[in-house]
Amino acid sequence: MNSSSDKGLFHLALDCMGGDYAPYEIVKGGIEALKIFPDLYLYLVGKEEDIEKIIAPYKKELEGRYEIVPADEIIAMDEPPLKVLRKKNSSLYKAAELVKEKKADALVSAGNTGAVLTVGKFVVGAIEELERPSIAVAFPTTNGKPTILLDVGANVDVKPKHLLQFAIIGHTYAEEILNIKNPKIGILSIGEEEGKGNELVKEAYPLLKASKLNFKGNAEGRDIFTGEFDVIVCDGFVGNIVLKASESLGISIIEMLKKEVKRSLLARIGAFLMRGVLNRLKKKADFAEYGGTPLLGAKAPIIVTHGKANYKAIVNAIRSSRQFYIHHFNQVLSKNLKKFLNGTNL
Repeated sequence: MNSSSDKGLFHLALDCMGGDYAPYEIVKGGIEALKIFPDLYLYLVGKEEDIEKIIAPYKKELEGRYEIVPADEIIAMDEPPLKVLRKKNSSLYKAAELVKEKKADALVSAGNTGAVLTVGKFVVGAIEELERPSIAVAFPTTNGKPTILLDVGANVDVKPKHLLQFAIIGHTYAEEILNIKNPKIGILSIGEEEGKGNELVKEAYPLLKASKLNFKGNAEGRDIFTGEFDVIVCDGFVGNIVLKASESLGISIIEMLKKEVKRSLLARIGAFLMRGVLNRLKKKADFAEYGGTPLLGAKAPIIVTHGKANYKAIVNAIRSSRQFYIHHFNQVLSKNLKKFLNGTNL
């Protein structure tokens, strides 16, 4: 088995059995990624016979670029997340072990989100300076510059100090991956004035204000899509609701447009003339274009992609994990945590 220290190679553990369209779409995505990224080496983790059938036509072309790691158990999408820790022969657990043992540099899965978070926290582990890894999403905005929202589901109940840590994670994500220098940080609340919000927000506000981060105060829900802030922090309960509502809204708007266009010939002509604009809008709302959401703060890049991920989403999830790896994200985050938490007694 290869080591992640092999010169010039990016080793990735791909959970081939997670997701609604596993293993075919997952393996197909892995094959396409191998064609795109010459430095990629894949561990295809899952049922050996199934993976062999899918990759057979490409065996000669991709020889020496991948390895099948047998794993007979599957984590169902509705299984309790902690059950993954008992299913040590599952594709997800074995993929996480490859990262833990430093044979793989990153992990991608379209499986049970809670289970992926569990192996991220308890198998791969968090970097030393961080108490809780966080899931971040980069939302498209009206000014063309994304807004990072975190946490969106990894931590339902948090303390004020965790929101400060999330802000540092978001700051690092914005600077290193999105190339946004000195990003503007906000905390999600029900009003822009200081003093508004629940107890968590009120207690976290002075911590963020006293930090060396570029903290700009409270952000309201509308600010997520205006680009007024580069990073907005919240607890995972609120963040997950925002994420799911936003996903649903994007899909609903597209479906409503389709229905309205069918109502008249004039509308169909207008839609035809605007097809380029509409296609670009649809692309922005398509999760497959983003690949997945990163679990930031784990000891290695972990990308959780949509349960309905197709091969395109898998390719983009691998692309995303590679970006975090080549930007040395964890090393920079570790330095930033020390820098911004210094003297806070957290």
